[in-house]
Amino acid sequence: MKAKFDILVQNNRLRYEFTVSRNITIIRGDSATGKTTLLELLAAYYNDGDSSGVLVRCDVPCVVVGGQHWRENLSLVRNSIVFIDECNAFVKSETFAVSVKESDNYYVIVSRDDLPNLPYSVNEIYGIRQSSKYAGLKQVYNELYQLYGSFEKVETAEEKLLLAEDSNAGYEFFKGAYAEHFTCLSAKGKSNIFKLLQQYRKENVLVVADGAAFGCEMEKIMQLMRLGRRIVLYLPESFEWLVLKSDVLENTEIKAMLEDPSQFIDSKEYFSWERFFTDLLIQESKGTYLHYNKKSLNPAYLQERIKERIMDLVPIQPIKQRE
Repeated sequence: MKAKFDILVQNNRLRYEFTVSRNITIIRGDSATGKTTLLELLAAYYNDGDSSGVLVRCDVPCVVVGGQHWRENLSLVRNSIVFIDECNAFVKSETFAVSVKESDNYYVIVSRDDLPNLPYSVNEIYGIRQSSKYAGLKQVYNELYQLYGSFEKVETAEEKLLLAEDSNAGYEFFKGAYAEHFTCLSAKGKSNIFKLLQQYRKENVLVVADGAAFGCEMEKIMQLMRLGRRIVLYLPESFEWLVLKSDVLENTEIKAMLEDPSQFIDSKEYFSWERFFTDLLIQESKGTYLHYNKKSLNPAYLQERIKERIMDLVPIQPIKQRE
């Protein structure tokens, strides 16, 4: 399943309106913010239809799955948006992650906890709040908002340590492009970034990671930032997305795809958008001097002209330029 889906859920008292863009969406928030109520309305409509007093509008079915028979029930769901409440402990399991990976559904999961087995985007973590968009309605109108905002554009200050998520092509590029201005370290995986931030607690750190799958790490890092740590996050979709976005391949079809990737990324084929961008870059650069290998950076990407086109998209000001 692919594309964006607009969802409207309402009864005579409440109205929810939001858009789901990827295979995994996370809803967070404290008690009494309307998360569970949303799922209760969806479940009522799914079980009783119009007689429930609930109206649901969406181009695909919206299904609530939970309980001890979740696996059997989920196996019967196809091409739907599956909603799961945080009371279901199975969302943290590897078994559930495999079920998500192998299905053609989208998933909206209510959870205040991190879900490390799922590669969800930092841009797809939401809270619920009341809105005045429909102030004339008798219902209470609720909308979803990005909990952390966007990290594709950042402002740097006095960061001297650049901590990259991976140890492969992305790290090699940032080290080659910025080693003169930053001490560049590889975390060798997103789960190690928090540990290294604690290890280098006296340093001002710029973290570069794949935003498309970094959602489960966000809250831990945000807690450090709330405690006063000077940490700047640059979280593009992925390094491969950055290369594609720079248009070094000069491919108009790719430019069109990047305008709205949700129209092209099949949830059953790609567990996360990062994998789609990797496959796309490998495929489109094959047979050219810019042929891409994720494990080892092609030196052509550090040639001045190519390097500068990619760097032009990166909101990092080297120290030399700031002086």
